[in-house]
Amino acid sequence: MVEKGNGWLSHPLVRGMLVFSAFRAVYGIGILVVTYGLATNDAAPWWTSLIFLAFSMVFSRWLFRRLKQRWPSLFDSRNGIQEGKVDQTTP
Repeated sequence: MVEKGNGWLSHPLVRGMLVFSAFRAVYGIGILVVTYGLATNDAAPWWTSLIFLAFSMVFSRWLFRRLKQRWPSLFDSRNGIQEGKVDQTTP
């Protein structure tokens, strides 16, 4: 089999795509539920769901960027955190 650390999961591009896919799946389900609720609500105008979706696009990019800053080891298996060097610059 593949040695630990040399497999395709240790490649930063593959790890980043997997984490991004999981994030979009979880976040996307929540957005669909809220958008459906807004679109089928008789009290809310039809354009509120469009505004919510536009806000969601910007917010999801901001949120994912914060996740990358908070947990960089999820995206790059070769960074200093796994080598025992903890980076103290991230909040």
